[in-house]
Amino acid sequence: MTETSATAGTPDLATGAGTPDMAAGASTPDVAAVAGAVWKQEAARIVGGLLRMVHDVGLAEEFAQDALVVALQRWPVDGVPDNPGAWLMTIAKRRAVDHLRRTTRLEPLTHGPEQAPEPADDDVLRLMFTACHPVLQPEARVALTLRVVAGLSTTEIARAFLVTEPVIVRRIAGAKRTLADAGVAYEPSAPLASVLEVVYLIFNEGYSATSGDDLIRADLCLEALRLGRLLAGLAPDQPEAHGLVALMEIQQSRSAARTGPSGEPVQLHEQNRGRWDQLLIRRGFAAMLRAREARETREAREAREAGELARPSGGPPPQAGPYVLQAAIAVCHAQARTAEDTDWARIASLYDALVRLMPTPVVRLNRAVAVGFARGPQAGLDLIDELRADPRLTDYHLLPSVRGDLLRRLGRVTEARHELERAAGLTANTAEREFLLARAALLPEVGGRSLGEATAAFLASPGVNSPATARAYGQTLSRIARVLGERTPLSELTAARVHEACQVLWADAMPRGWNRHVAALRSFATWANVPEISGMLQPLVVTSPPAAGTTTWPESAPLRERTLWTMVRESSAPITAILALDIEDLDLDDRRTITGVVSWRSATARLLTELIAERTHGPVFLSERRPGPGRPAATRDLCPVTGRRRLSYERAEYLCKQATGSTLRRLRP
Repeated sequence: MTETSATAGTPDLATGAGTPDMAAGASTPDVAAVAGAVWKQEAARIVGGLLRMVHDVGLAEEFAQDALVVALQRWPVDGVPDNPGAWLMTIAKRRAVDHLRRTTRLEPLTHGPEQAPEPADDDVLRLMFTACHPVLQPEARVALTLRVVAGLSTTEIARAFLVTEPVIVRRIAGAKRTLADAGVAYEPSAPLASVLEVVYLIFNEGYSATSGDDLIRADLCLEALRLGRLLAGLAPDQPEAHGLVALMEIQQSRSAARTGPSGEPVQLHEQNRGRWDQLLIRRGFAAMLRAREARETREAREAREAGELARPSGGPPPQAGPYVLQAAIAVCHAQARTAEDTDWARIASLYDALVRLMPTPVVRLNRAVAVGFARGPQAGLDLIDELRADPRLTDYHLLPSVRGDLLRRLGRVTEARHELERAAGLTANTAEREFLLARAALLPEVGGRSLGEATAAFLASPGVNSPATARAYGQTLSRIARVLGERTPLSELTAARVHEACQVLWADAMPRGWNRHVAALRSFATWANVPEISGMLQPLVVTSPPAAGTTTWPESAPLRERTLWTMVRESSAPITAILALDIEDLDLDDRRTITGVVSWRSATARLLTELIAERTHGPVFLSERRPGPGRPAATRDLCPVTGRRRLSYERAEYLCKQATGSTLRRLRP
């Protein structure tokens, strides 16, 4: 854990982790360190208890900080109390009561100390679920959790994530504002998965830093472990919470062996297993046992509630969740005395189960690694090549890194070098970049002009005769070079590979955008005298839209699009009015809105019921993603459950043109 100094009047910096003498009359720096240590231990309980009173995360933290300021002023004079956490809570509650009295004009308080007390653990759990609510962006959830639950200062959080302190301040302030506007602080309803995701994100950023000079940020790993252990203790009947703790304990046990003398990464199969922390491994094994017990207990309870008999002995085990499965994979590695003893067949089967639960590209990439060890490098490479068409992995450096390893094992060393060099160009972590380049340097290189060199020379050539053309061509060619690898020799480019890269990058491009990319590539190919690399690329011909009333849409279209298009065809209401519908506006039984502005028939009714599912509030039609921090949406345009914003007319029009070649208005019968 990091350690910082503090002075009176600056509570945000009072986060030192020292444990000096707590006697009265101790020096101010010592008292500040004591206050910082107490704050880290008690912040979540204090803020959580205040949240129950004031129903606002921002206010709760403000009153807690006020109490810390008072402590920094009084403890150097009066001495540190016997129970400093309770002392801080008392002062903070007095501030909260004063605030409630002012805002209610001395009327009887409804949220004051007269309420029946709740256990402090319930307050902390409530705070964690509030801070991790999915209405917030992931980076805002992480920052707010580290601030109000872990008690880290904005300075510490900024330093851990290698961003400026104002960035963290804005994220936290925006998160508090969003929670208040959405009323989340009153009744936090975040699923457990959202809380586990935040803890996992914090650990992953510490375990394998995405940027900076160091591979590992130990302070974030330790903070995630502390939060995970806290959550598992507060929710002992949740197997996934114990599974996440087991995963982090075992992963953290390898931290000392993951880097070499100069900070360079050391791959798992090359690590000195004698440096693995056996205490953390045993703690991970114990957490796995608790996860299994919790899972079996839950299944037995659910069977009793359903009036069923308990599962007979020898039956199938309870379904494991994603964190338990990942922890089971970590257990397989920890149990192997040497790299050669690793049960890769077992690990591959666990990844098969994990892919069924979480078919994300990163999980599938990890599965390919396991398959490559269990069934041979060609089997792993076949799975990797399936992932190359996934646009979500376009800039993910581990895809070419893993592919380079598999190619090297197959003896295709020249291709392997290019993949490793491409991976080095994609990572923002200095240690990892140098490691990848060092591995690439051990493999033979093919001479000749590289794609990156040729691109730079082309953009500087007289043929690119205007800044606008240079900018447009540069955008296209830089993206292609990033996908294919800037150091790839022109002599090794193939038309099929260029076409595949274009499909990954611009499969959803409108004809005008696609044709612009084709023009850039053809101009470059002519200049470089390699016309074959654009031979498979053809401009798109834009055809006239079908006549009104004849437009159809594919049955494979997503549910949202089918519902919207069906409602447009069945209703006479303006399209903008349909997109502005909220769930609470609908009268599903009468097939109309409560105001009667929009009505629909049976086909829309069936689709609407499926689209809305369990949601009770928010926009009917939602966009694919949450709004970014630079483009905030109005509260009424956000879904309180998913945090996604209302589908805009422009986006709906684009989707319609992609699927039908026509506009929304031509869907009218």
